[in-house]
Amino acid sequence: MAPSEIAIEPVSGAVTPNAPSTRPSSDVEDTTSNGGGSANGDKSKKRKRRKGSRRSKAAATNEGDEEAAALAAAAKRPKIDLNDKTKSLVPIEGRNPSRRRCGALRKMCGAVRTILECIGEDANRPGLLDSPARYAKALLFLTKGYQQTPREIMNNAIWDDEGHNHHGMVIVRDIEVFSLCEHHLVPFTGKMHIGYIPTTRVVGLSKLARIAEVYARRLQIQERLTKEVANAIMDVLKPQGVAVVMEAKHFCMVMRGVEKTSATTITSSVLGCFERSTKTRNEFLSLLRLEKSI
Repeated sequence: MAPSEIAIEPVSGAVTPNAPSTRPSSDVEDTTSNGGGSANGDKSKKRKRRKGSRRSKAAATNEGDEEAAALAAAAKRPKIDLNDKTKSLVPIEGRNPSRRRCGALRKMCGAVRTILECIGEDANRPGLLDSPARYAKALLFLTKGYQQTPREIMNNAIWDDEGHNHHGMVIVRDIEVFSLCEHHLVPFTGKMHIGYIPTTRVVGLSKLARIAEVYARRLQIQERLTKEVANAIMDVLKPQGVAVVMEAKHFCMVMRGVEKTSATTITSSVLGCFERSTKTRNEFLSLLRLEKSI
């Protein structure tokens, strides 16, 4: 027989201790008196309601404190002005980096250390200790164009001049361009010349240079870069025509490979009236002082 099933009989003259009851006190009270049990039950319900009310007030206070703490933390976080379309949406060096950027930097630093070790360098020597982080931050800056779009760049600087139908050519020339060749990840640098003939919409002149910057700050080839700039201007402004010419020197040809230090590459993209009219195209080239036809 299990210990819990052993029956203990009281000895005559001995006092049997009361076994502890496993039922709640309210149930015991109910067995003694129905009236008293009802009153006690009402009191118990009131106590529970008061406790529940205090808990809800405490929870509301805690929620209010958490909300205030969240607002205070948000005020301390770096703010990115989304209306300033000239800046990257990725926080730059000097601001508290976002969690996503921190993860990217950690991965890139590890990858750079691996590259240094693979070429036979000691990644722990003093001159190279901070190089992985420097290179990672530099690469994020050199490719910040992935975080920007031409429409964002140009949106606040486009004006409709309905009273005039423009037929003159607008040219911004000698825009310095720095980009990375997507084949070898080494730079190519040069100058871009942008021209367009408006209809009724004109854009701030600096925005043409910024459009070139958006596409140059990506992994590129010169042919695509030239075409993308022309297409972006055509898409946003809807002009009569767009012409873009770029001259650049590629360090994948200078530092390695054929090692030709004086070689330059010229590419062009012409759309609209520049594509249809040889006269218009030649006028553009003559204003650039480029005598050769495209």
